[in-house]
Amino acid sequence: MTTPLDSKDPVQLTQALIRCPSVTPEEGGALTLLADILETAGFTCHRMTFSQAGTPDVENLYARFGREAPNLCFAGHTDVVPPGDEAAWTSPPFAAEIRDGILYGRGAVDMKGGVACFVAAALRYIAAASSRRGSISLLITGDEEGPSINGTAKVLDWLAARGETLDACLVGEPSNPLALGDEIKIGRRGSLNGEIKVAGLQGHAAYPQKAENPVPKLARIIDRLSTATLDAGSPRFEPSRIVVTVISVPNTATNVIPGAARALFNVRYNDLWTRARLEERIEAIVSDAAREVDARFELSFSGTGDVFLTEPGPLVETMADAVAAATGRRPALTTGGGTSDARFIKDHCPVIEFGLVNRTIHQVDEHVALADLETLTRIYEDFIARYFSAA
Repeated sequence: MTTPLDSKDPVQLTQALIRCPSVTPEEGGALTLLADILETAGFTCHRMTFSQAGTPDVENLYARFGREAPNLCFAGHTDVVPPGDEAAWTSPPFAAEIRDGILYGRGAVDMKGGVACFVAAALRYIAAASSRRGSISLLITGDEEGPSINGTAKVLDWLAARGETLDACLVGEPSNPLALGDEIKIGRRGSLNGEIKVAGLQGHAAYPQKAENPVPKLARIIDRLSTATLDAGSPRFEPSRIVVTVISVPNTATNVIPGAARALFNVRYNDLWTRARLEERIEAIVSDAAREVDARFELSFSGTGDVFLTEPGPLVETMADAVAAATGRRPALTTGGGTSDARFIKDHCPVIEFGLVNRTIHQVDEHVALADLETLTRIYEDFIARYFSAA
């Protein structure tokens, strides 16, 4: 006989979610599992699938307990990156095996463990509170590890169209580098992608004078971009940096001078820049370098999120107090790392991030300590209680 799932136990719930093979964009049963648990606990659940041409359809979940303000939202995702070579895992990536106090599986940290901890914390808080005010909601997407087009951003648009507001949001991404209590993320750098195409004239490598080689011209531009100093950082953010990530030409023959060369780059930028000003600066760098070598080029940009900062205040301090109470340490307030769905949420309400230890995210044998799952659940439960008591 199957033992019933204890939804207030973050270990059991994390195991159950890991066993749902929800590799982006597949739902894999993870959102169905959460909706069943939350509806049983009295949450009103909305399942929604969003589509856009050229991207996969994505299922999402919004669940809310209560109707009054303030609405404290938890945001996260149940989609995971592929496990890679499954033979390299010491146990199957979706088996959710426990060995020596450690739970192994794809998504254990990023971020089914965090989702499970918040669900368990919310259910414990609801069961224990003699009187409650406000609402608890969860915004869970299946699109964070993918294009991030048919997920959180569109759920937020759906909420706005309904006239439903979020007053504060906690994103449960794994935010701690070494141990629970290390960091609360209160902002993220902006992310800007760029593409440079340099035109040339194809020809034989034995007769370079009859061709126009775009490769050294592109190399000069890349050198100028890679060595450019954008700024020295700001009080809350590290320096902005341009990182070239791809160089390619449309041929593989060693005796052919290509007719074009291409490079892709990414910029993680701080609050000293707006996207428009940053694009102008990069275009100036590229143009100056192109003039040095008489290069004909095309430059284009794309991006997925601007820089943002949630200034320290009641929301940040409430989480810091809950973390300190459980771990005995005051977390640092940071803005480093990659991007997250907080970049969409920041336009709707104040948002912070706090979750599990991120050392093994996206790796073979991704894992989480059982003790960390319980500690994070206690932190979340305390955070919820503190938030509503101060509201």
